[in-house]
Amino acid sequence: MVSKGRSSHETMEPIVSMKNVSKAYSMGEVDVVALKNVSLDIYPGDFVAIIGASGSGKSTMMNLIGCLDTPTKGDIFLKSKNISHLPESDLAHLRGKTIGFIFQQYNLLPHMTAYENVMLPMELLEVKDNIAKERTEKVLGMVGLGDRMKNRPGQLSGGQQQRVSIARSLVADPEIILADEPTGALDSVTGKNILSLLSKLWREEGKTIILVTHDMGLANYAETFVQLKDGEIISVKKNSNVLAMKAA
Repeated sequence: MVSKGRSSHETMEPIVSMKNVSKAYSMGEVDVVALKNVSLDIYPGDFVAIIGASGSGKSTMMNLIGCLDTPTKGDIFLKSKNISHLPESDLAHLRGKTIGFIFQQYNLLPHMTAYENVMLPMELLEVKDNIAKERTEKVLGMVGLGDRMKNRPGQLSGGQQQRVSIARSLVADPEIILADEPTGALDSVTGKNILSLLSKLWREEGKTIILVTHDMGLANYAETFVQLKDGEIISVKKNSNVLAMKAA
């Protein structure tokens, strides 16, 4: 369903495929349906913005794609593997190797330096020290914080803390970056800088970017808009501005 302009999807498997997915939550004696019969394919190298008002189902969709939750009905495939009913231990392993998360709250450990915060996923994945060190320094340099490695979060601005968060999401070299309102706590100029960085990772590093936002100004960095309303996809549209820039 979602396609990119750089190459044809005809011979390519989706990196994420949702097939007739529904998600309901029990609120006491009442079931609240957050997603209703959603189907969506996202391919390697896509930049997709999932947009909609508060309560439209955006965060639920992100949690399902990110292996943070499982559907009530339907199937979700990540790299052709059905993740719909996997145990948490398997989901955690897939998350660690395939997906990098960027949240509105930076979720940095305050007593650790930028370097130590970024290194943490490497330690959890038991990557060899020399490789982990090289990769940590590389991604901090990539986000423009090569000279801030020894600073703790309290010594960094909001934009710098979000850059540390992005570096941490990149350090395990994930194929997918899931960004949930990543600029919500930032001023507009800093927010645009963060989206420019994500766009660069998409264009130059070939990452698959899935951006969850209610802000069309931020969504405009993506090549495809997936609009949700009341838990259903109501439209999938191409961003002609981004497609024109890529063709130029």
